[in-house]
Amino acid sequence: MPAVPASRSGGRLRAPLFALLSLCALTAQAESSLPDTQAREHCQKYADRLGSVYVSDCQDDRFYFSGHSSVSGEPILLRDFPASQADAPRVLVVGGIHGDELSSISIVFAWMRELKTLTPQPFHWRITPSMNPDGLLRPDAQRTNANGVDLNRNFPTPNWEEESRKYWVDRTHRNPRRYPGPEPLSEPESRWLFAEIEKFQPHVIVAVHAPYGIVDFDGPSIPPKKLGHLYLNLLGTYPGSLGNYAGVVRGIPVVTVELASAGSMPSARQQDKIWQDLLTWLDEKINQPTQHAAKDTP
Repeated sequence: MPAVPASRSGGRLRAPLFALLSLCALTAQAESSLPDTQAREHCQKYADRLGSVYVSDCQDDRFYFSGHSSVSGEPILLRDFPASQADAPRVLVVGGIHGDELSSISIVFAWMRELKTLTPQPFHWRITPSMNPDGLLRPDAQRTNANGVDLNRNFPTPNWEEESRKYWVDRTHRNPRRYPGPEPLSEPESRWLFAEIEKFQPHVIVAVHAPYGIVDFDGPSIPPKKLGHLYLNLLGTYPGSLGNYAGVVRGIPVVTVELASAGSMPSARQQDKIWQDLLTWLDEKINQPTQHAAKDTP
């Protein structure tokens, strides 16, 4: 799929995007901060919901409130793992964009356990285990948020109004699981991620999904050929998707880890290999881009 440099982010989009960003910033400032104890309590809801997440994962004070909440008022939680050096590359990890992809949240907690022991830390990681807590915490977990919107079709890509509607009607036959919403960034969860990208300025975004069992990629740089047992298989871009918006429009590499099962975690061996391959790719493509470019030159 073609990669579009950041400089080609689209004149038609820039003014609305900056206006939306200002609104997102004001909204975040207006919301009260969440005490650490409450952040732990909300984190523990994930432990109650997911068999591979433990209460101990939420016991320290490192989770904090992003300043944004879901439709139903569940806070979107963040955790940072600062780098050993101040100018290190920044990696944004987003789990649980779709609430019924339970493994996409559980594996993010597993990665955070690994990050606790990683020294020196070559990247600044910012992580949300679940971007869609409403979808996750329902008794019957659902893909969409509480408004019935597919958050991965709600980002402001070019010609969103025409293309997202056409795709939803013609390609999905109005599948409610893939409803893109009434307008781009109509949902508080997608507005949060839009604002977080502007604020954090990540060098890479890692999004976790299930259950296609592959690695997808959007944007510049060279994608990983595989992450553990998951091999590269480009699915294409969709109107309003995170890969389309951040990868193609904004020019930020977006690695999509598609686990093979939404309800079951990979084996411990598979999890470890995915994690190690991801660290290797980040080091080669992001931390040492000049060295890698020289290696790839025929």
